[in-house]
Amino acid sequence: MHTVAPAASPAATTVLLSTSGTTVDDVIAVARGNARIELTADAVTALAASREIVDALAAKPEPVYGVSTGFGALASRHISHELRAQLQRNIVRSHAAGMGPRVEREVVRALMFLRLKTVASGHTGVRPSVAQTMADVLNAGITPVVHEYGSLGCSGDLAPLSHCALTLMGEGDAEGPDGVVRPAGELLAEAGIVPVELKEKEGLALLNGTDGMLGMLIMAIADLKRLYTSADITAALSLEALLGTEKVLAPELHVIRPHPGQGASADNMLRVLEGSGLTGHHQDDAPRVQDAYSVRCAPQVAGAGRDTIAYAQTVAERELAAAVDNPVVLPDGRVESNGNFHGAPVAYVLDFLAIAAADLGSIAERRTDRLLDKNRSHGLPAFLADDAGVDSGLMIAQYTQAALVSEMKRLANPASVDSIPSSAMQEDHVSMGWSAARKLRTTIDNLARIVAVEMYAATRGIELREGLTAAPASQAVIKAVRAAGVQGPGPDRFLAPDLAAADAFVRSGGLVAAVEPVTGALA
Repeated sequence: MHTVAPAASPAATTVLLSTSGTTVDDVIAVARGNARIELTADAVTALAASREIVDALAAKPEPVYGVSTGFGALASRHISHELRAQLQRNIVRSHAAGMGPRVEREVVRALMFLRLKTVASGHTGVRPSVAQTMADVLNAGITPVVHEYGSLGCSGDLAPLSHCALTLMGEGDAEGPDGVVRPAGELLAEAGIVPVELKEKEGLALLNGTDGMLGMLIMAIADLKRLYTSADITAALSLEALLGTEKVLAPELHVIRPHPGQGASADNMLRVLEGSGLTGHHQDDAPRVQDAYSVRCAPQVAGAGRDTIAYAQTVAERELAAAVDNPVVLPDGRVESNGNFHGAPVAYVLDFLAIAAADLGSIAERRTDRLLDKNRSHGLPAFLADDAGVDSGLMIAQYTQAALVSEMKRLANPASVDSIPSSAMQEDHVSMGWSAARKLRTTIDNLARIVAVEMYAATRGIELREGLTAAPASQAVIKAVRAAGVQGPGPDRFLAPDLAAADAFVRSGGLVAAVEPVTGALA
């Protein structure tokens, strides 16, 4: 099961959901911080108004897609009044066809909240009572069981959203607030929630959105921002341990190539290295004119990733402002079919982020390898071992890092270039955005581990530089990481617990928290 680097959970709070959408912070507060949700009065009014429009259309003899017809390739059939409630139940039951491992709780909460966000916009025709039930389920800590496979990222994340809608109907399985999976009907009854009986259009409206891939994108951006700052710190630590030169980080060199992310990463590294007694020794025992690319070009690679994250956030914010459904209820009373459920905009940036993260992991691994190679480390012992030959030092830690990088490179292969037609060729081009999001979560997991291994190697390398004083920020990192249970240089020992402690330190934001009292807030 995938897990991502956990952000510090915000304190439980209340998120007000109106017709104007929501924010990135609100999504994370609900998904990771268990924030409560309240529908505003304007949302309830808009829900009621759009429902009146749907009810009026449902009463007419003319077929209206999603209101009085079948769906997808079956949209040509007009459905009689007495069968419409059954139609809505059936679409949820039949579309809840996911398979594979369970999706993480935070993803399901984000998925449900974002669907509720669109429902609350007043463009879906869903009744206020159904929207309130969605909020009640989230507030009760009930999490539908959603499976890994089932979404093609077009017509929305259909299978995942269907499993959520099934819970609203009191069917299927869900996880209770105690973490135990039980029948959804039992959990709703214990929470005092009455299952919904879906009416015209409502089943379709609960399924037809990009909410799963968007929720994962929002959390990925938050995780990657923290990891990119962490990677700037570890790059600076490696530069210091390798006796590199900080002159390549001078602001005037980055102003003349004005990519914002590059400048931010260079500034982060320069501030970490301020006051170092290790930098600038590149002309000593083994003179070199320039540091290797993995050291010298660290801001360029990390900066390009930062700029990719910035673009991805722009896309996420646009999607947050959207009301994705088909058909939609327009302010003038029309109910119109559309293609806004296609996940391409979100899918592309999910893939872009996986590419950028893989490259960041790759350059970090190259710096680690350089620290361990006595022919390139400028005086450090082979593999940073205590007694090389008797001790293997960090040799296999780099193997583990290399394996993680190799997997990241495979996961960087974009999902969004694929498309498999479905629904009897009615849905003949799909985005695969859900798949892009799922592999990105694995990529972020791997990146956290890779950064942790570089931190582990670089701090050990700095400690082995006898007679030279590390930068104050580096000293703060070493102190904090040792306090977190990551041991320093010495004879070989069981290494996995050290690496696990280093990983937890990075994921928790401990690395950034250790340096910022010295450097000030980093980008």
